[in-house]
Amino acid sequence: MDTKAINIVREYVDKHLDKSDPKPCYDIYIVWKCKTLQNWKYLLSTSLFDGMYYELTYNGDKEQWYLDAYKKFENVVI
Repeated sequence: MDTKAINIVREYVDKHLDKSDPKPCYDIYIVWKCKTLQNWKYLLSTSLFDGMYYELTYNGDKEQWYLDAYKKFENVVI
């Protein structure tokens, strides 16, 4: 499952890189993962300096993956 999750994020990132720039070399790492019953949840990020992180959910009943891409804008202490 880990390899599949990383490959999904790599495919997404590669599709969304600026085509006018040379393709960068980057790593993808798993920040957090959890398995509940037949479902998986992943939080992943890359070594790119783009502020993005990715949430992947695997629905074991439907055997489907869902990807959410987020960008952190700020972290404020309240």
